[in-house]
Order: sequence, then structure tokens, then C-alpha cells
Amino acid sequence: MKKIYFLFLIFGILACQIQVSVDTNEIPTIDSILKNIKAPSVPEYSISVTDFGAKGDSVTPNKAAVAKAIKDLNSKGGGTLIFPAGQYFMDGPIHMVSNMDLHIEKGARIFFSSDYNDYLPVVKTSWEGTFLYNYSPFIYAYNCKNIRITGEGIIDGEASETWAKWHGLQKKDQLLSREMNHNNTPIDQRIFGEGHYLRPQLIQLYDCKNILVEGVKIEDSPFWCLHLLRCENITVRNIKYEAYNKNNDGIDPEYSKNILIEDITFNNSDDNIAIKSGRDDEGRASEFHSENIIVRNCHFKGLHAIVIGSEMSAGVENVYVENCDFAGKLKRGIYLKSNPDRGGYIKNIFINDVKFGEVEDCIYITSYYHNEGEGHITDIKDIYFENISCQKAKSSGIVMQGFPDKKLSDIYFKNIKIDSTANPLSMENTENISFSDVIIGQLATSPSFVK
Repeated sequence: MKKIYFLFLIFGILACQIQVSVDTNEIPTIDSILKNIKAPSVPEYSISVTDFGAKGDSVTPNKAAVAKAIKDLNSKGGGTLIFPAGQYFMDGPIHMVSNMDLHIEKGARIFFSSDYNDYLPVVKTSWEGTFLYNYSPFIYAYNCKNIRITGEGIIDGEASETWAKWHGLQKKDQLLSREMNHNNTPIDQRIFGEGHYLRPQLIQLYDCKNILVEGVKIEDSPFWCLHLLRCENITVRNIKYEAYNKNNDGIDPEYSKNILIEDITFNNSDDNIAIKSGRDDEGRASEFHSENIIVRNCHFKGLHAIVIGSEMSAGVENVYVENCDFAGKLKRGIYLKSNPDRGGYIKNIFINDVKFGEVEDCIYITSYYHNEGEGHITDIKDIYFENISCQKAKSSGIVMQGFPDKKLSDIYFKNIKIDSTANPLSMENTENISFSDVIIGQLATSPSFVK
């Protein structure tokens, strides 16, 4: 069957109907997900960091003043902490508390120290899907509720000349963290930080509920930019990126649910949005997974636009992507990636009305990411693509790679148009794949006839 599909696509158009197997009545709709996403409530009390001695002069260390202001805010039951216009040097992290709005006004820029010791002692965190203790993320909240990061100012990691260089030094610690994961080492024994080279995230919200991140601009992160770890009830809206370092993912929801991501302008050197769900043995044993996620009205530029994986051993389901386009060049448009070290599942993914310009691959689904691992194949099924366009896919239009004993299944393509590509379609170990109104290359017209 798949050989016939390929031949038809080479000549321009393929239309094939296969009955949908999933009961969509059991899947939450966009409207039902939105009903569970509510704005966080923060008390009206507000203070300025300058009231506690902070100076926006670009040279004064401000960690102590900001910590003092947050302590005052917390004693009042919460409120808004304002950074007015100015250049604020942070000689260490900002640790948020419940019922807090970190408000960065227009003209304000928070930028962070490059002294690694400023981010000690270590905090409980996660690195590439494995829980451990590491350097503190630059903005960090743990086990909080009603968290807001708002304003029109800039959060700048200033990491390009320092932390970013740790990418070439991290392999030993990366492998050690994975070994601890596989061996079920107690988390309180997974101590990294000083003497190790795992870069912290710019912003990490961990075990938090009721979150709003809105309006700010994110630059120059040491690692992932915005990591939403085991969180729920989240809105990320109208933020902008200029983040070009290694692994500068834009938004990484992991083990999280009930999420709205909208009106984001991406410009970062890695995945724009990467939905994750833990890694390996630890992920497969987790009670958490990622679900009920809406992405809409976003503008993609960077490495990959929409990604699910590769850390997804628990599972990802009920994801809606709609009405998005490209703001610049991308390597891949839509990328679902896993390998047989992972396990878990990807299912009930709905991607509709998305436009790409020039990419390397338009749609890529693989169970062979990095060609490594064995024993835990991911179940990838019930994926729906509709109204997808791409001007040019330099390498491949659509790629699907499953396993002989766990095939990619129930994947549906409707109204797909890829204007030009070197390789229209590559399929292996797939079943129940549906194409309707798919055009790769030029639309075929009336057949020629013998004169």
C-alpha cells in the first residue's frame, strides 16, 4: 500500500480515505480545555524593587535588594513586584513566591551574572527529563501558585560568552544523569552544580499552578528559555524571543497540562515549542504526563517550529495547534521524535491551518531519533494534519518512521500542499495512513492523450 501512495504522490496528487478509528467524542475539545485555564489571582498590593535599594544603573548588584522586596511581598500575602525602567544587574537568581507578579516595565531590562557560584546552592530541578539538583534557574518558582511574569521589558540571560560554552563540556554529566535515571538513584543523591557542567534554565516553574507569562522579551538563555515542569493552568501570551545559544528552546512544557500558548513571536536557535514528558525509566514510572495543550496564532523562526519529544516517556496527548505561520527560516516545521529508549505515547494531536516557508523537512515523525536505544518503543497514533502549506522542503515533504512491531498508525493528512521538495514522501512501518487532497509539487491537470 505505501508503495502505491508514493507513486501517486510523485505524479502530484493522492486522495485516499480510511475510516477514522479514534472516538473523538472522548477527546477534550479546545473549548473544554480553555474552560480549565483561568487567569492567576494576585493581590493588589504592589512595590518597586527600587524601594528596597535596587538600582537600574547596570552595575549595582541587585540580588539582595530583590530578595528583600520578595520577602516583604510574601509577608503581605503577595502582590506585584515592579522593575521600573532601567538596567538591573542580578548577581544571582530570582526565586519567586506564591501570589506574585514579577512585572518588568517597558524600558526595564533584567540581566544576570556570569559567575556560576552566584547560582548556588543547588535547587531541585530537572535536566533533559531527569530530576536532579543543579544550579538554580535564573528565575525559579517551586511549588507555588498564582505566578505571573508580565510587562514589556527584557529578561536577558547574557549567557553567550559563559554558560553557552558549557555545551561542549556537558557530556560526562549528561551521561551520569541518565545513568542515575536508569538506576533509580534517589533524587537527593543526584547532586550536580559545582564541578559539573549542566546549564540551568533561564526560567523554570516547577510544581506550580495558575501561571501567566505575558508581554516580556527573552534573550540569550544559558539553556532552555521557559521550562514549565509539572505545572497546570498555564497561559503564555505575546512574548518575544532573541535567543540564539545552544539548546535555547523557546517553551518546554513537561509533565504539564491545561496550557494555552498564543501570539508568540519566536526567534531562537532550537525548538520553538517542544512538548516533553520525562525520560526513560523515571518517565515511564511517572503518574504525570503532558496533556490538553493549545498553541495558536504563533510566528515561528528558529530550528524546529512544533516538536513533541524527544523526552516523552510518560506520554503526550490532546494537543491542538492552529492558525500559525513562519516569521523566518526553519529546519523542520512539525517534528514528532522519539526512540526506543523512551516508551510512552504520542496521541490525539491536531495540527490545523499552519503555513511554512522554506524548511528542510515539512512534517517528520520518527521512532528512530538519534538511532539509539532498545526495548521501549513509543506508541505514536491518532495524529491529524489539516490545511498545512509549505513553500519548499529542501529534503523531504512528509517522513514517517515506525517500528515493525509497533507501527505508526492512524495518521491523517487532509488538504496538504507542499510546493516543491526533493523527496515527497518516505514511509516505513506504518499502517492506516490516510491522505485526502494532498499535493506535493504541482497539481496534476487533465491526462495527456494520444493524437
